[in-house]
Amino acid sequence: MPKVKAKTNKSVASRFKLTAKGKLKRGHPGRRHKLTKKSSKTKRSLARPDLVDESQVKMYKRMMGK
Repeated sequence: MPKVKAKTNKSVASRFKLTAKGKLKRGHPGRRHKLTKKSSKTKRSLARPDLVDESQVKMYKRMMGK
């Protein structure tokens, strides 16, 4: 019987990017609209990407098909 390849979860693939060292980079939520109430400091910190916690990396990589 042929092996069945798992489908890539497109929502996860679009939200996370794999770095060269195998870590996952993610963006912050809350930076699309209603920005007038947020301070410049808050908007600046939301603009910078962050890394996914190590406890969740394995799950997200599996969902991405990596």
